[in-house]
Amino acid sequence: MPDARDVTPYDALLLLSFGGPEGPDDVVPFLENVTRGRGIPKERLKEVGQHYFLFGGISPINDQNRALLDALRKDFADHGLDLPVYWGNRNWAPYLTDTLREMVRDGRRRILVLATSAYASYSGCRQYRENLADSLAALAAEGLELPKVDKLRHYFNHPGFLEPMIDGVLRSLAELPEDVRDGAHIAFSTHSIPTAAADTSGPVEDHGDGGAYVGQHLDVAKLIADAVRERTGVDHPWQLVYQSRSGAPHIPWLEPDICDHLEERHAAGVPAMVVAPIGFVSDHMEVLYDLDTEAKARAEELGLPMRRSATVGADPRFAAAVRELVVERAAVERGQEVTPCALSALGASHHLCPAGCCPARAPRPAAAGADSPYA
Repeated sequence: MPDARDVTPYDALLLLSFGGPEGPDDVVPFLENVTRGRGIPKERLKEVGQHYFLFGGISPINDQNRALLDALRKDFADHGLDLPVYWGNRNWAPYLTDTLREMVRDGRRRILVLATSAYASYSGCRQYRENLADSLAALAAEGLELPKVDKLRHYFNHPGFLEPMIDGVLRSLAELPEDVRDGAHIAFSTHSIPTAAADTSGPVEDHGDGGAYVGQHLDVAKLIADAVRERTGVDHPWQLVYQSRSGAPHIPWLEPDICDHLEERHAAGVPAMVVAPIGFVSDHMEVLYDLDTEAKARAEELGLPMRRSATVGADPRFAAAVRELVVERAAVERGQEVTPCALSALGASHHLCPAGCCPARAPRPAAAGADSPYA
């Protein structure tokens, strides 16, 4: 077993996230960052931004990342890990390039990256790797010495990610009226993506109908449902559903939509629902709007009792899981034999994204993978 405090050769961890506006004046500039290159008019962005304006123009994701940073730093310190933790975003301050520049100037040369996305997909993995490559290219143009950057493996089936979600579903079931609790169904929700992107998610050998993206989510849903059955003695029917579709209507995206699913389950006589957002690390805007606003309103219109379970957020068990993943990856880099911690038959994900994994429609350089231009 590797030394639980040895993180060599790494000298820093980077929390890499999506970012979000922190006031009304930030909303449109933030959406311009997200949609850059797509030619979307500003007036259309203002319409899209209404979701944020309902919440004062503030996305909760940045505060949630600050809480996760605190949890990681506390866990590392409590367990003797001397590893500073930085934070950078794709689409809002603190921007990734600025954070990497700071890390380089602080003397960091071997950086591990934790992305706030647990599953394989283009938008959840490779796009982050493309952003890393863009930032490294920007630093190279400034004449800075580039660090070596690696990305932690997907953690969808790590017990430190699963256990908080299991507890969340159990709490939500307990909150339902007693007369409908045992008959409740569970909707495991994640972000919808184009079916073409889903089909090519994960390594090439996993490509096919739904690819690794759907397969990993189904794996997590089954693990949680099985744990709920074992702990309650009740077998709650479940289904994987999708939310937050944003693409053109003529492009096929993963279905069913959560609101359509609620209507169908109500029509079938289901007495209550628990919605579990397993595709999201924290309760950010898409959870607050698509589930706590839209889906909740639809359930209330139907007279269908519904509870939404919590995401993992800054749960100490998740912080501990990140520590274990860091120690595991460090041992791999040192050439040690390790037994990765992962539940289910899918086992642990790859440490290094192979060529052809979650490809983009238009090929772009991506760091921290087998096809990285940065050794």
